Amino acid sequence: MQRIPITLTVNGRTVSAEVEARTTLADFLRDRLGLTGTKLGCEHGVCGSCTVLWDGEAVRSCLVLAAQADGATITTIEGLASNGTLHPVQRAFWEQHALQCGFCTPGMVLTAVALLTENPDPSEDEIREALSGNLCRCTGYQNIVRAVRAAAMSSPASE
Repeated sequence: MQRIPITLTVNGRTVSAEVEARTTLADFLRDRLGLTGTKLGCEHGVCGSCTVLWDGEAVRSCLVLAAQADGATITTIEGLASNGTLHPVQRAFWEQHALQCGFCTPGMVLTAVALLTENPDPSEDEIREALSGNLCRCTGYQNIVRAVRAAAMSSPASE
């Protein structure tokens, strides 16, 4: 099997490795780096549970190859908190009770972070549209939307 050398930045740390050409980014993050917050649900890009930030953009990591990420900056759910302090979106999800089983939560949170980076004050419809590609079987979405709105309201850009 062909092996490809890659170097990327994951959660602020430079990582170099050789990967099989067929290795997905999701598998690389989970199996090689132990970042199991990146969940594998459908493995077809439909559920959104494997969402990570790739140079700040929300990407389904099950649909891209690790070799494609060579030179990229990847952020997983494990990379959001800083010095033991939750990211504002993580804190809002907790405060607004926007999670239950937690399986979809990493993908939802990272999708929300990407949305709020692009649009610091989204309407409820814009939040719903941004999250429409992430499936949750537990929460009914109301508290998730509420959490994203709360995170937007707490950001300096909304003041």
